[in-house]
Amino acid sequence: MLELKILGFLSEGPLHGYELRRRINELDGPGSHLSEGSLYPALARLEKAGLLVRTDEPGARGRPRKRLEITAAGRERLLDLLCHPAEVDIASQPRFLVLLAFLSRLPDPAEREAVLRRRLAVLREPAPAFFYDDGAPRRSSTEPDPYRRGMIRIVAASRKAEIDWLEQVLAAPADEAGTTPDSQVPECRPRHPEPLP
Repeated sequence: MLELKILGFLSEGPLHGYELRRRINELDGPGSHLSEGSLYPALARLEKAGLLVRTDEPGARGRPRKRLEITAAGRERLLDLLCHPAEVDIASQPRFLVLLAFLSRLPDPAEREAVLRRRLAVLREPAPAFFYDDGAPRRSSTEPDPYRRGMIRIVAASRKAEIDWLEQVLAAPADEAGTTPDSQVPECRPRHPEPLP
């Protein structure tokens, strides 16, 4: 997901490393902290792959600062990551929210819709349970622990809210939500057949 975050934010405009790191930490939310030891090696890999470039520009006190900018190949890679997310990126809510943060970068409304429909399909499957009794999922109505009961209710409410939002977006007219009728939703076209090392 770090590659997606880097390319996603750089697709919005050039950034310095500290600005990019701040934006990623803000996206990840409280309690998350992307270290320089994680970010800068990832930037080096993406630069080596030709997905971004670093240029020097004057900084405070005469020290040059590195400005990061996405390349055309980086934009194509970003579109590929958005159009063909891994199953875990669709199934995991935190990972899906990262996809959602940059989904508007996909220029084709039908491709955006295909990603949203995949997520909706996952949410329409029976919800996994946190606790089981003899193999049967324990629901909030049968959970004796009030804190576990709260946990189950919070997750169920979040799931319902997400399903409602997805259904609303997908039902909106194409000019409002950028969607197409069910029968016309194409698969995302391949852009990069080989994943990066």
